[in-house]
Amino acid sequence: MPLTEITSRVRSAEISSGRKTGSARLIAVSKMQPNERVIATLDAGHRLFGENRVQEAAGKWPEWIASYDDVELHLLGPLQTNKARQAIGLFDAIHSLDRPKLVRTLARLAQEVGTCPSLFIQVNTGEESQKAGVHPDALDALVKESRSLDLPVVGLMCIPPAAEEPALHFALLAKLAARNGLAELSMGMSADFETAIAQGATYVRVGSAIFGARD
Repeated sequence: MPLTEITSRVRSAEISSGRKTGSARLIAVSKMQPNERVIATLDAGHRLFGENRVQEAAGKWPEWIASYDDVELHLLGPLQTNKARQAIGLFDAIHSLDRPKLVRTLARLAQEVGTCPSLFIQVNTGEESQKAGVHPDALDALVKESRSLDLPVVGLMCIPPAAEEPALHFALLAKLAARNGLAELSMGMSADFETAIAQGATYVRVGSAIFGARD
């Protein structure tokens, strides 16, 4: 599906939800996609991309960032503490802050290097044992600890359970964000981003609908 069609659907979802145009930003999820597809999207003018793995992103994005103006790169997948230093130097935002150890590691590194990407706390809204993310009842404490260490936490992220109605999880994430005074909501993917926009998403993460099936 062409990028222009996805962008049009994002704008239409904003309008139908009574939201300001441009209030939901489209992250093109380029993980495991052939380079030529990503470059074609860059050439089409899109500048906001998401990757799941630090090493994969490090192997391709520095060259593209040097070649294209205003590229914004977000880390969407789990972050190991031993990759945190590299992530700080590569990404503009990290959507997968999910545990106290990572909070403390990022805080220490941010002090050392003098900068830190914008941070989203990943919430495991379905409390699924196989999925990363802080459980909702532990979120407030993680936000408090992050703020006490001067980390730039700007919002929350979630990936709803595949077998459940996503709108319920998006509504829960919005409620948790409002309770903690966080403005940004990273939620919604190829199959449900319009539902997420209706529930207040400020970032939607769309991969296969833009690029096609991954290799």
